Amino acid sequence: MAQVKRIRRKVDGVILLDKPRGFTSNAALQKVRWLLNAEKAGHTGSLDPLATGVLPLCFGEATKFSQYLLDADKAYETVMQLGVITTTADAEGEVLERRPVSVSREQLEAALVGFRGEIQQVPPMYSALKRDGQPLYKLARAGEVVEREPRSVTIARLELLGLDGDKARLGVSCSKGTYIRTLVEDIGQVLGCGAHVAELRRTQAGPFGLERTVSLEELERLHGESGAEALDGFLNPVDSGLEDWPVLQLSEHSAFYWLHGQPVRAPQAPAFGMLRVQDQNGRFIGIGEVGDDGRIEPRRLIRSE
Repeated sequence: MAQVKRIRRKVDGVILLDKPRGFTSNAALQKVRWLLNAEKAGHTGSLDPLATGVLPLCFGEATKFSQYLLDADKAYETVMQLGVITTTADAEGEVLERRPVSVSREQLEAALVGFRGEIQQVPPMYSALKRDGQPLYKLARAGEVVEREPRSVTIARLELLGLDGDKARLGVSCSKGTYIRTLVEDIGQVLGCGAHVAELRRTQAGPFGLERTVSLEELERLHGESGAEALDGFLNPVDSGLEDWPVLQLSEHSAFYWLHGQPVRAPQAPAFGMLRVQDQNGRFIGIGEVGDDGRIEPRRLIRSE
């Protein structure tokens, strides 16, 4: 018998998943998309399978704005295993070397000082960055090591939350593109004993914290009881990832032209920058940018029904 094609629903919004350990970000996304029976979906940057925590999943019109969440600052808590160096700089890699550990809290605090502020990081070989179209992790699995250019990242907060023998717990707030595995590995190198990430939990992604997330287990339970539509209650608004942006409400006349791709003037607009734009009824209709002439230029528009 021919397989009946599943008809997907039009679903718009953002679900904040507390990603479980052992899932890739894409596997988590596809699972939730299946539960929602959603047409279109995308995530906002990968979390390692080892990692748990805040993973914003965008559906429908919200996928147009996922890049801005990808670019947002993040926060993590991580357990640093001292004295063990692995191929991937985390607990999933093969052990390369074991070293004795004799690190005091004072020594660790002193080491952290050099990693605050703007620092240079060399991306790890086990990463999704590409070289000649190939992800680095595929090259690494084939035994290849290629030159990687250092990148500037900003560590806004690096706090020692606890030290218990050969395990240290750190709190980190950082800019996009920061590799916590590399940060931990580099700290271990400064200490002389080496280190890798034993646990990693993302506690913040842009404006979203752990308190706003839902577990995969809860989504599966509700789906089993009441079906895909029951999960719609967990959808945050399409523009929720931009909630720290200024909001501009247009008149009916201006909104009409703006939605047709034309820059418009708005007396209450700020002098510069990106904006969330609403129509006369307060409905989010896209994002705009204040041009040099003071008019609001459309950047991404919400599809009208």
